[in-house]
Amino acid sequence: MPLRFALPLMFAMTSPVAALELDAMTDAERDAFRSEVRAYLLENPEVLQEAITVLQQREQQAQVVTDTQLIENYADELFNDRHSYVGGNPAGDITIVEFMDYRCGYCKRAFPEVEALLASDANIRFIVKEYPILGEQSVLAARFAIATQLVAGDDAYKSVHDTLMEFRGDITQVSMTRLADILELDSEAIIAQMDSDEVTAIITKNRELGQQMQISGTPTFVIEDQLLRGYVPLDAMEQIVAEIRE
Repeated sequence: MPLRFALPLMFAMTSPVAALELDAMTDAERDAFRSEVRAYLLENPEVLQEAITVLQQREQQAQVVTDTQLIENYADELFNDRHSYVGGNPAGDITIVEFMDYRCGYCKRAFPEVEALLASDANIRFIVKEYPILGEQSVLAARFAIATQLVAGDDAYKSVHDTLMEFRGDITQVSMTRLADILELDSEAIIAQMDSDEVTAIITKNRELGQQMQISGTPTFVIEDQLLRGYVPLDAMEQIVAEIRE
C-alpha cells in the first residue's frame, strides 16, 4: 500500500480526527483510498479481529467502571435495605447479593453452588433480592416467599426459598398452599399476606433497584464492588472472594 494511503488508514483506525484527513482528499483520492483499504483488509483480515478485540476490551473496561459506580451509588439499597433475607454469616467480611427469580433455570443451577460456597466459607454474608421478571408464576412465587418471611420469619423464608429453588412444577396458589402445609407453616396467614401492600412495596423496591443497576436478567450477583451478570460457577466465586480478601 502506498505510504500516502497507508498513513491515513493507520490514522483512521486510531482517531476520529481522520475524517478531516479524508475531507482534504480529492474525490479520486478518496475512491483510491477506499479501494486500498478494502484490499488491505481482505489481504489482512486479522486486523479486523484485532480491532474488534481491542474494542471489546475497552467496552468491558468501561462496563466495569460503570458497574463499580452503580454499586457505590446504590450501596445502601443493596446491602442494608432492611427487608431482604440475610443468610450465611450476617457479620461476614464479604457480602454477596443475588438478584434471583424462582422460574430462572440458571438461578436453579446456581443455587447448589451458592449453598456450597456458604457451607465452605463461614465468613460470607449472603443477601437475597427477590427479582421476579419471568412472568406471573415468578411474581406469585416471590410474593409467597416474601409473605412467609413477614409472617413466619427468616428461618421459614429460608425453608421456602430452598424448596422453591428446587421446585419443578407450576407455581399456583394451590401448590403454594400445599407447600406451606408440608413445611408446617400457617398457610392461611401467608396466603392472606401475599397480596398485601407491604409485599407489593418490597417487590417494587427490588425492581426499581434492579432497573437502576441496569440488571435485565437473573441471576445477577454483586460481590462487594463487583457486578456479575449471569450464572457464576462455584470455583469462580471462590476465586473472586479470595482475590477480594487479598
